[in-house]
Amino acid sequence: MKSAPLLANSSRRLFQPSQARRISPFAVTQARSLSTALLPAASQHGLRANRSPSKLEPIAGRRNLSENATEERPWKDVTVEPSPVFLDGKPVRTPQTKIPLPIPFTKPLLATAVALEWDFMTSAQQALQPHHIPATSIAARGYDLVLEDAAVASSESPAPPAPEPTAVPSSKNMREEIIKTVLPYLDTDTVLCWAPPAKDTTEPSLRDKQVATAEPLIKYLSSSIWAGVDLKPGLSGGSIVPAQQSPETRRIVQGWLSGLKAWELVGLERAVLAGKSLVVGARLVCEWGESFADVRKAMGTPRGKRFGIKEAAEACSLEVSWQTRRWGEVEDTHDVEKEDLKRQLGNAILVMQGA
Repeated sequence: MKSAPLLANSSRRLFQPSQARRISPFAVTQARSLSTALLPAASQHGLRANRSPSKLEPIAGRRNLSENATEERPWKDVTVEPSPVFLDGKPVRTPQTKIPLPIPFTKPLLATAVALEWDFMTSAQQALQPHHIPATSIAARGYDLVLEDAAVASSESPAPPAPEPTAVPSSKNMREEIIKTVLPYLDTDTVLCWAPPAKDTTEPSLRDKQVATAEPLIKYLSSSIWAGVDLKPGLSGGSIVPAQQSPETRRIVQGWLSGLKAWELVGLERAVLAGKSLVVGARLVCEWGESFADVRKAMGTPRGKRFGIKEAAEACSLEVSWQTRRWGEVEDTHDVEKEDLKRQLGNAILVMQGA
C-alpha cells in the first residue's frame, strides 16, 4: 500500500482513506485534544500549529522546514503506514535493539505522534535527545516489552518456539523492573499524601480538596480492578513518615500489575514517574487501556466526562497549584513543569489506547 507523506506544509491525510475509515470520530477528537500536549514544541523549530491538526504553517521570518529539511537532517519525507514510521522509506528503529519499530494497527494516534516528532526535527542530533522523542521512546519501550513477553511465553511453552525474525531486548526482566519501580509509589502516592487538618477556617482547606480528589479515584479503583483494597492516606495528621499500605493491598496491586498487557504497563510506568502517583496511573489505564473496554462499560463512564490529561494533571499537582495560587508562580519553572507533566501523561495515554 502506498504511504502518504507527512510534510510540514502538507494538508494531506496521514493515513490512506481505507485506513482513515478505521479511526473512529472519538479517536479523531482525542487526537485533537492530545495535540495540545504533543505539539507545542513545534514552535521551537519554526512552526506554529493551526487549530486544524492536519495543517502546519511556517512562522514568519523563520525557516520553512519542509523546503530546507534536507540541509540540516539526512531525511526529507516522514511517512506512516501506520506501522512502522518511515524516514525516506527507511523504518524508524528502536534505540536498544536497532530493529524496525512496528506500531500496532490499533494505535494510529501513537504512530501519528511518532511521525510528527521526526518531522519536526531539524537535525539528526535531536533524535539523541529524549525530550524531542517522548512518543518514540515510549513506543520503543512498549515493543521491547512485547518481545520480552513473547520470549518468556515461548520458553514456558512445551511446543518448540517458532523462529522469530526480530531480536529480543538486551535488558532482561523488564516487566519485573517496571513493577519494582512503580509499586513503592503506593506508599508515597501524591494523591494519598494529605495536608494536616486546617484550624479555624471557613473556606475549604488544602486537605479538603485533596480528600475530595482522592476519594472518587479510590472508590473507582476499589470497585473495578482492585476489589477489596482499602487504600490509606500515606501522610495524614501532620506525620512526616509515610504509612505503608497493608500487605494484602500490595499483593492485590502487584498481581494486577503483573497481568497488564505490555503497552498498558509501559504507559502506566510513564504516568507514574511523571505524576508520582500509582493511583492516577491505574485510573488512566482503566480509562484508556485498550484491553479495559469491559471495565469502562461496567462502570458506565460517560464519554464526555472521561478521566484524561487535564484531570490527571490536576490530581497529581493539587498541592503545587494550591501554593502557587497563594504565593505566586515561578516563571520558567512551575509553568514548564506543568506543561511537561501534561505532555508525559498525553504520551502515556497514546501508548495505552487503541482505535
